[in-house]
Amino acid sequence: MQSHCVRSVLCTLKRPPRRETRALQPPSRHRGTSSGDDPHGVGRFMQLCVDRHYVSPGHTNTELFQRGVSCVYGPLGVELRRNLLEQWWRSVTRSSAQVFGINTLCRSRDTATGGRGQLGIVESGCLKHLIEKHELSKEQLIQELEKLIQRSTSLRTDFLQGALEQFVPSLDLVNRKLPFGLAEFGPCFRPSDGSDGPAEVTQTSLAWFCSPRTSSQWLDHWAQQRLKWWRKFALSPSDFSSIDVPAEELEEATSRGVRIVYSFPWGREPLETLWSRGHTELLQTHKGVHSKLQCRDGRKSVPHVVSVTGNMDRGVMAFLCNSLQQLKKEDGMQKLLRRKVLKLHPVLAPVKVALDIGRGANMELRQVRSTSIFCVAWRISETVPTSMEQLNAKYDEMGVLFAVVVSENTLESGLLQVRSRDTTIRETKHISEIKNFLSRYISAADNL
Repeated sequence: MQSHCVRSVLCTLKRPPRRETRALQPPSRHRGTSSGDDPHGVGRFMQLCVDRHYVSPGHTNTELFQRGVSCVYGPLGVELRRNLLEQWWRSVTRSSAQVFGINTLCRSRDTATGGRGQLGIVESGCLKHLIEKHELSKEQLIQELEKLIQRSTSLRTDFLQGALEQFVPSLDLVNRKLPFGLAEFGPCFRPSDGSDGPAEVTQTSLAWFCSPRTSSQWLDHWAQQRLKWWRKFALSPSDFSSIDVPAEELEEATSRGVRIVYSFPWGREPLETLWSRGHTELLQTHKGVHSKLQCRDGRKSVPHVVSVTGNMDRGVMAFLCNSLQQLKKEDGMQKLLRRKVLKLHPVLAPVKVALDIGRGANMELRQVRSTSIFCVAWRISETVPTSMEQLNAKYDEMGVLFAVVVSENTLESGLLQVRSRDTTIRETKHISEIKNFLSRYISAADNL
């Protein structure tokens, strides 16, 4: 079933025609493949993401990824985004702050309260049938379109409205005591400017309810916590920073804002935005009934809301960009060697272990790969017709933490050769040690 966003149709009818633009496309400096057209190496970086299965091939698809919206991810990109979302969820729901997870649904626009952050979609057949009614005047057509929008299913642009609606049902969990938060993540849609359709974004959301006298301190607290979280997984933490939102860019009903940004080669882009929203939207959602909204934090009051909204699609791109290193070293014959290494943080790396069992391996040797000691491996790979050096170079570009080589001697001695991505050092370990070794390594990195 096809559907169309009808906001752009209404805008077209209500305003004079204008020249077409492509405002949602990335600037031309983001693209290019030759060294002259690609001064920042963005084209080469994107090609690496495609070659190593983080992003699926296709010019349109890679443009979506560069814009910081959802694209067709490759298998490793799907796993990286899943790991990132899992770490985000742990950071907000298992922190010292009291945060509960919620799950809200998109609804029809006529049942939604407030109408905040919603895009209406209708079936293409209904829209075509309405537009083909030539007997309608322009004003009548606009009225019919507005009715159609009101009956349509909504696509949300953020999770805040759902959190505001869940505020009252959640009060029993905290005995009406402040502060506490409600967290959610999933797909949302970024509104278009009329030149293109809405773009899907993997969004994270935290709505933090606190007393009016502490809202400013809580905004600072969460800004510090979120910046610390992004830097925890970074190879170059200084590329992540926080900036205050200028007064002219403040949203309606907000008094302050902070952005967590990443310095891409082409400029800074926001990863998360924090707003001090007051209580206006909370009162509007619950029809201004103060009595059922009042909570305790030393005194009774209607809480203020601090919202934290993140874009995890852009976060995936930020960590891929941040972790890519181009290393040089000399071998024993003083030959300069160059290698690309995707030094993703161990807890984010999609592939923990690549298992090479050699060519022409017998059945007993192949059974090693199914043993439970490799349960920490996301994927087990076999050797392709290439040299070990080329295979390790491929694993480095994929961000694989360790490459384990199983040989004929393994069946007799139980010994494996383990190569580290970050040091390139090869160690010999017994097969019984591998699981604990990998688990300790990843846990230690997570606890830094």
